Amino acid sequence: MSVCNEKQLAVQRFLPLTRSLPLGLTLDFRLNRLKRLSDDGAGYRERAVPQMHWYSLVEQNSSLDVAVDRLIASVDNHFNGEPLDLAILFVSGHNVDAPVTAPQRLMQAIKARVLIGCSAAGVVGNGLELEQTKAVSLLVAQLPNVEIGSFYCSSQDNPRDYCQSLQSRLGCDPSKRPSFIILADPFSADAEAFVHELDDAYPDCIKVGGMASGADLPGDNRLFLDDQIFREGLIGISLSGAIDVGTIVAQGCRPIGQPMFVTQADQNLITELDGHAPRKVLEETYKSLSTDDQKLFQTSLFLGVVMLADRTSYQQGDFLIRNILGFESSRGSVAVGTPIEKNSVVQFHLRDAHTSTNDLAFLLKNYRDTDQPTPYAALLFSCVGRGKHLYGKSHHDSTLLRDQLGEIPIGGFFCNGEIGPVGDHTYLHGYTSSFALFRPKLS
Repeated sequence: MSVCNEKQLAVQRFLPLTRSLPLGLTLDFRLNRLKRLSDDGAGYRERAVPQMHWYSLVEQNSSLDVAVDRLIASVDNHFNGEPLDLAILFVSGHNVDAPVTAPQRLMQAIKARVLIGCSAAGVVGNGLELEQTKAVSLLVAQLPNVEIGSFYCSSQDNPRDYCQSLQSRLGCDPSKRPSFIILADPFSADAEAFVHELDDAYPDCIKVGGMASGADLPGDNRLFLDDQIFREGLIGISLSGAIDVGTIVAQGCRPIGQPMFVTQADQNLITELDGHAPRKVLEETYKSLSTDDQKLFQTSLFLGVVMLADRTSYQQGDFLIRNILGFESSRGSVAVGTPIEKNSVVQFHLRDAHTSTNDLAFLLKNYRDTDQPTPYAALLFSCVGRGKHLYGKSHHDSTLLRDQLGEIPIGGFFCNGEIGPVGDHTYLHGYTSSFALFRPKLS
């Protein structure tokens, strides 16, 4: 295996994964009604259709070689040596050069057709969130009738040009409505530009993922794609066919004050809100808050931008949360961490551990109560600023997920930026937990 430093060609491969699976495996099945037995519609023929099968596991406090050996043994025992379609691998706390052989050895041993993953400051696996320690998380799946494409975008590639050519690289038409998992190096990849261009190339398709973490210097993160390891750029996979990917993007904030129109703005500088100077609006908002919220106002104030233009009322999940960068004293203007268009609707927000818990619980309950399909597995891309740092305890977001949606396999990692949709577009977030929920596509 080689560690790739220079610009690489994209991994141009599209794998149709449609093999039949023996009924003896520990897989879930459902009965699908097929074509009519006769032209007059006098009945149906039924057959069992194999469903996707996911398995998550984690190893901690051991050398990487020992951890990989144990993962291989567990997967082999669980799937009785049957080949797998997808392996998602995250490695934390190990020497920067330690993963050089691990992905290749793992991929070959468990017979995975596609492997993707990265280095991390902490990993999520089997309901555990392990931060700042040696740990390896693995989420694997058998995915009958699912097509998987994979790609690598170098930091030297132009995101617009690359995404415009991605359809031919993958051989996957946007009409197939693929979903994308994206992992990127924060030092070298413009992930936000990439997902914006990917939205244009593949509209109405899910994109979710995160930025590799754990490295202090450029070149020290690792991105895993099959038997290759990259030090920079961005990697991803597309999933299409008999799979559907739902998302939950929990930004951990709650609104204060009232929604307002941006009546004057220049790039990322807001000069008027509902005809008033933003500083004056903030002063009035501050006076209306409780003592506890006034304390939060001093350190944890954010701006939410409504991303759904057709709405007249707003709730959690409708806002894109962005940092407030500072104030311009002469006009009382406020600078925020994204360009703001005139006539946008915005609202100030606060963030703390209690709010973050309630936000995620609300979004999970809303998912459960709106008759969404039960997921078979999940990936969690959580900010390094969440976890124990925010909540004072481990496994917080994974526990909430399982409390609401059941004991499903979970993989993931703690990110230096999280990718997920708000409204109709995809964004790079901070202080966020972005979930990918894998479920069968029902025709």
